[in-house]
Amino acid sequence: MSQAIRILLVDDHTLFRSGLRALLQRQVDFVVVGEAADGLEGVKQAERLQPDIVLLDLDMPVMNGREALPQILDGCSQCAVLMLTVSEDGDDLAECMRGGARGYLLKNIDADFLLDSIRRAVDGDSVLSPEMTAKLLARLRQPAQPVKLNELDALTPRERETLGWLARGASNKEIARALALAESTVKVHVQSILRKLSLNSRVQAAVYAVEHGVDKA
Repeated sequence: MSQAIRILLVDDHTLFRSGLRALLQRQVDFVVVGEAADGLEGVKQAERLQPDIVLLDLDMPVMNGREALPQILDGCSQCAVLMLTVSEDGDDLAECMRGGARGYLLKNIDADFLLDSIRRAVDGDSVLSPEMTAKLLARLRQPAQPVKLNELDALTPRERETLGWLARGASNKEIARALALAESTVKVHVQSILRKLSLNSRVQAAVYAVEHGVDKA
C-alpha cells in the first residue's frame, strides 16, 4: 500500500475536530498527524509536522485562516491547504484561492465529497464546493488586468494551452487527454508555468489565467 496521506486539522471547534478526526482515521490511506485550535498554532504545527495537507478553518481566535494561510505555505511549501469553512462569501473565497489554497470547501459538504477532495488536492487538483464554483467565476469575471508582455511571452505555446486548461479546473489527467500528452509531461508544463509566472500553485495559475483572458484563448 502507498504511504498514507498525512493530515493536519486546524479548527477552533473541538467537537468538530473530533468528529472530523474520527471520519478521516477510518480511511486506510489517511492519518491525522496533528490538530490546532487557532491559526498561530496551526502555522507552528505545519512547520513542525510537514503534513501532506492542512484542513484550515477561516474564523479562529489568535490568528484567522486568511492570516495563517500564507504563513503555513511559507513554512511547509509542499503542503496542500484546503479551506474548510462555513463562509460562503465570494471575497473570502477569492482571497484564499489567490493566496495559494488548493481548494475551498463548505462544512455542509457530505463525507464522501470531503474524502475525495482531500485525495484530489494531494494529487495536485483544485477543489471547490459545488456552490462556490459559480461565485469564484463571478468574482473573477472582470476586465482583464494589465500584464507585462514578457510574462506570457515566456510561455511556450503548449504551456499557454495548459494554462488555459488550468483555468477551466482541469486535472493533469484531463489536460493530458485533451492535448494528447503523457500525464508526466503535463506535470512538467505546470511546474514550468508556475516558475515563469512566479506563482505558488496551480490554483493561482488558474486565477491568473482567468484574470488575463488566457482561458478564452
